[in-house]
Amino acid sequence: MSGHPFLTVIMPAHNAAGLLPRSLGALRNSDLPRDRWELVVVDDGSSDETSLIAARYADTVVTLPGRPHGPAYARNRGFEVSRGDVIVFIDSDCVAHVDTLSRFAALFEEEAGIGAAFGSYDDHPPAVGLMSQYRNLIHHYVHHQNAGDVETFWAGAGAVRREVFAEAGQYDEWHYGRPQIEDIELGARIRRLGKRIVLVPGIQVTHLKRWTFWNVVRTDLRDRGIPWARLLVHRGKMMSSGSLNLRWTEKVNTALTWLAFFLLLSSPLHRSWPLVLLAGWSVAVVLALNLSLWRFFARVRGVVFAVLVMPAHLLYYLLNGVSFGIGTLLQWFVGAPIPDPTMSAYAEVGVKRWPPVPTRNRPSSWTAGDP
Repeated sequence: MSGHPFLTVIMPAHNAAGLLPRSLGALRNSDLPRDRWELVVVDDGSSDETSLIAARYADTVVTLPGRPHGPAYARNRGFEVSRGDVIVFIDSDCVAHVDTLSRFAALFEEEAGIGAAFGSYDDHPPAVGLMSQYRNLIHHYVHHQNAGDVETFWAGAGAVRREVFAEAGQYDEWHYGRPQIEDIELGARIRRLGKRIVLVPGIQVTHLKRWTFWNVVRTDLRDRGIPWARLLVHRGKMMSSGSLNLRWTEKVNTALTWLAFFLLLSSPLHRSWPLVLLAGWSVAVVLALNLSLWRFFARVRGVVFAVLVMPAHLLYYLLNGVSFGIGTLLQWFVGAPIPDPTMSAYAEVGVKRWPPVPTRNRPSSWTAGDP
């Protein structure tokens, strides 16, 4: 490309050869003039033809050798070769709509006070199966219910001004070596700088991911819920945060779901029908508090679908409770997560990234060994 692009789209990719023709092809069809944006794909240790396929579409392909280092590391390496005034992050399993980039461009041109913004999955996920449809649609629903200024960030389809991303210290690649909450943690640092983050659900992408029961459990506990709980406890915001799925109603729903679970477990021991009835009442309250969600599911997928996903949503609240408990205990008795000893040693002498590259400063949310 010649000239200076307004947007740089950065896409991290690991073994994504089967996804890239669709995700990168969609970007090629963007209605934003091609001279206004550049595309950087970062191949994070792939063993397939990710780099070769990316080269057909991207202006720049960064190939990272060796083992994968995670999307935080990959996005930071993409930023180092970027030229745009606004950095747009889109995941390799997300298919941008034709107006996704133009909407981001218009938003940052018209709203000078916005530091970062992100959009939403659309309500047409292609992956079949009850769990896949539920997970992708509930993400859409939550984001559409929380439009406006928020306290977090999402990198599936998110954008940040270049100077804000640099000032915030980029993604924390030291603590997040695999897909976790690196985007949420970045959002917290952006907000601490006093920069606005807005959620614009009209900016949409189609999510291609196929969910199963076990990768839902693994993701909600290991990769999202527990790390998020530890982060919130570390910053003293576990009960005060009210953004997205941390609103008071979600906390009440989690508590009531766990109450029902314990009552059902204890009722056979006590041979008490009142305990069963109380458990049923607790579940009924949870279902009532989610009435707008069931209406949404019924509208986009039908009444039968709305009924069938109710157990999956109750599972979501049970996993929230497990995440809260384990995350709080880990934070109290173990402390904040730290990188492995080798990475910690390099961090202490001012190395910013892995593999080690010297730097003068290493801005980070948690310094190595931070209690």
